[in-house]
Amino acid sequence: MSGITLHHNRDDLHGITVVVEGVSGRTYVGRWHELQERGVVMRDTTILEPDTDKDAALAKLAKFGIPPDHRTFVVPNEEFVGVRKF
Repeated sequence: MSGITLHHNRDDLHGITVVVEGVSGRTYVGRWHELQERGVVMRDTTILEPDTDKDAALAKLAKFGIPPDHRTFVVPNEEFVGVRKF
């Protein structure tokens, strides 16, 4: 056994730390859990507000880790613009 838990019923991004862009200008950084009818479910998520220097904030998160503002967070479908791996 490798010690890795495989989730065969999850999508390719499950468990991957991602950056989700929102229509509101907010940026959500956390682990992708799943895509549901109501939106993207994320774990251990921090939210960057539109007035944040996004590049500097993302560089800091990459260096020091992501302090989660929310253990579980849903980005509603109407807020979701796109996603990329962090």
